[in-house]
Amino acid sequence: MQVLEFEKPIAELERELEKLRSKSLSQNLDFSAELAAMEEQLADTKLSIYHNLTPWQRVQIARHTSRPFMLDYVANAFTDFCELHGDRHIGDDHAMPGGFARIGGQRVVIIGHQKGRNTKDNLRRNFGSAHPEGYRKAMRLMKLAEKFGLPIITLIDTPGAFPGIGAEERNIAEAIAFNLREMMLLRVPTIAIVLGEGGSGGALGIGVADRVIMMENAYYSVISPEGCAAILWKHRKHAPEAAAAMKIVAPDLKQLGLIDDVIDEPTGGAHYDHHAAASAFRDCVLRHLAELTKLSTDALLAQRYQKFRSFGEWTGK
Repeated sequence: MQVLEFEKPIAELERELEKLRSKSLSQNLDFSAELAAMEEQLADTKLSIYHNLTPWQRVQIARHTSRPFMLDYVANAFTDFCELHGDRHIGDDHAMPGGFARIGGQRVVIIGHQKGRNTKDNLRRNFGSAHPEGYRKAMRLMKLAEKFGLPIITLIDTPGAFPGIGAEERNIAEAIAFNLREMMLLRVPTIAIVLGEGGSGGALGIGVADRVIMMENAYYSVISPEGCAAILWKHRKHAPEAAAAMKIVAPDLKQLGLIDDVIDEPTGGAHYDHHAAASAFRDCVLRHLAELTKLSTDALLAQRYQKFRSFGEWTGK
């Protein structure tokens, strides 16, 4: 598994612990006291590192290659997933899978960004950066959910919408803008969860929802820390400073009132235990679904409007 820079002290202790265990077995010697001391040191080191993560370290975890992606959560938290394809205009977009599913017995429509784990899969999924047809497919599925009275769950994990010439020719800006407007008017409950990266308009294109939730080590931002650093400091090396200044990680955004909830991850990040992360994800989604399905359509729409209308509200004199 990929070891991040700040995790190296943990990795070193784990190697030393494994060596001591192997030595104890091979030489039939009792190193129980030494093993206990080293295990305690390892636990203390993990606690010290993972409970005091900087925003930039959380960004690194959000981008971890072993982190569970959209379809991993579909497999571990949902049942009866039936994928639907195509935007009915241009074609299908493999970076934005979606379809019908069940969670806790509740039928829903689920849509999200999907990254790849290797070069071949990343090329197929376009590194999680959707084309215009991905956003138009997403809206087609949302309208289908509205027609059948099904809640909508969107899973955000993208560095941003694809900025290529073809995407511009097929009007990526209009596709995202159309989704922003139409998602505000959907007459069914909507929940958006940021799984890892929540980059700019690419994230917002499926991010207007009654509840906006983030995984503990995700980030949500108008620009990447590297992009911000390149503009303000003229060098990407200042990305850690940019990440701290922009307030882009879940604890900061929850405190600012820009998101509604944070899903706790296993120690070290969701990539250490996909099933535990999916279980926490499932419990959170079901709790919010239960709250939203009690509301009338008019109350749902009014609450959603007020939620986004209050962002950036000036309260000073």
